[in-house]
Amino acid sequence: MASLLVIFQIGGAVALLLFGLGLVRDGVTVAFGIRLKTALGLGTRTGPRAFLAGLVATLGLQSSTSTALLTASFLERQLIADRMAQIVLLGANVGTALTALVISLGLDAIAPVLLLGGFVASRRTSPLATGSGRALIGLGLMLLSLSLLEAATAPLRSSAEMQAFLHMLDGAWPVALIFAAGLAAVCSSSLAAVMLVASLDLPSGLCVVLVLGANLGGAIPPVLVSAKSAIAARRLTLGNLCVRAAGCLCLLPFAGPFGQLLQALPLPFTGLAVEAHLVFNILLALCIAPFTGPLTRGLERLLPPPEPQGDTPPQWLDEAALEQPLLALAGAGRQALAIGDDIARMLDLTRLAFSKNDTTPLTEVAALENRVDLRQQQVKTYLSRLGQSADESERRRAITILDYVINLEHVGDIIEKGLAANVRKKVGLQLRFSDAGYQELDGMFLMTTETLRLAQTIFMTRDMELAQQLVQQKVEIRNRERQSAQRHLVRLREGQRNAQETSSLHLDLLRDLKRITAHLVAVAHPILDEEGLLIESRLRNH
Repeated sequence: MASLLVIFQIGGAVALLLFGLGLVRDGVTVAFGIRLKTALGLGTRTGPRAFLAGLVATLGLQSSTSTALLTASFLERQLIADRMAQIVLLGANVGTALTALVISLGLDAIAPVLLLGGFVASRRTSPLATGSGRALIGLGLMLLSLSLLEAATAPLRSSAEMQAFLHMLDGAWPVALIFAAGLAAVCSSSLAAVMLVASLDLPSGLCVVLVLGANLGGAIPPVLVSAKSAIAARRLTLGNLCVRAAGCLCLLPFAGPFGQLLQALPLPFTGLAVEAHLVFNILLALCIAPFTGPLTRGLERLLPPPEPQGDTPPQWLDEAALEQPLLALAGAGRQALAIGDDIARMLDLTRLAFSKNDTTPLTEVAALENRVDLRQQQVKTYLSRLGQSADESERRRAITILDYVINLEHVGDIIEKGLAANVRKKVGLQLRFSDAGYQELDGMFLMTTETLRLAQTIFMTRDMELAQQLVQQKVEIRNRERQSAQRHLVRLREGQRNAQETSSLHLDLLRDLKRITAHLVAVAHPILDEEGLLIESRLRNH
């Protein structure tokens, strides 16, 4: 009975740690999601910047798995080069280790302050305050979980059975490695496994081996999650798993001397497990970063791209479902999401052509625009034939779908006739933006892409909180557009040659990206209007 109680206490402490991690991740996403994604997308032009982007993103999201999946989504859309994506994950691994270092510094005394501050902030209506409040609550719970974990494992440290089990593991390091890897994979967090190892009194060699296993197991969940994703995402997560596995196998025979060396170093002692976790990932990054090019080429040979497929008919507009409005609306909604996916592809290709100064990707943009026009016409025709049995709520849903596909069609026109045309002009005239101007425009491209992804989610879920976040995001994008235009005018007054040559092009691109945002944000209006959260005019009342 006592053993069962200890197991439940340890399980509860680990569950609280994972719950706190989730709160921090969700809070940071709400408060800084688009800024974090934009920073990750912009911060991958050089190896050091890619490494730093992965590290910072993981410190914010508190999960290298989340960073891996976010990077994989960028890689699928060709926003990040394969080699730089692998370096981002090396930085993410170090970010997880730094998180373990921070929360193990004995800061549990401030946990009540974090919980109180987080609760107060989360009661505010601003997404920034609400998200920050959730993140503070999550951090406070993580610190509390470490205290609970320390207390829960106290009986184990004096248990003869546990000592016998640890002695057995110490004599079979490969088994210990696999055991820790399985634990980290089940928890979907190398951090939780490392914190559990840190709470036990272990021989230095065994401690290092278990930390290596936790690192290996932490790379497994992204591989499983991305198993059905695009080939680029699968290469990325499989590459990260191979890198960690290679590092673990190389260090495993030297775990004992490595642990003794770390104990002899004058490090701020937070426990051998935490320090081994950090040093291992730093060494892994230093050793692997120069070889990410050959690694990505090897993964391309291991996982070759699939054969291209031709266009397919609209699979979600089932004629037989027209007499059942609920089924017909579900199909039309799914087809609208597919149109949104085509728009996202058009945006990504246009940004790729803009950044690479190459019009080749724009050929596909024109083909996608034709498909978007065809698909939105098919959806409109399909919904116009909806059965007479549709009730009022179903008719309102049909209008919402129509509005969304019409807005998406307008976005497609802006991309093809505005953004793509301006990119062709840039390439044809061999125009070069100033470094600052290029960064501003590239950041706006990324923010617009993330706005589309959020609009797709809102269309599917009709989540009111996300709808509010999208409207707030429109304000931020409008402010960025105005600030970028003002900075561009300052560069003109300063006589910068690049700014003078690209002045009209810079302002046209900003205008088109702002117009796209306005069309996308419209998906939130019916949801907020139903809750009485919209006003008729933006004019201030006197």
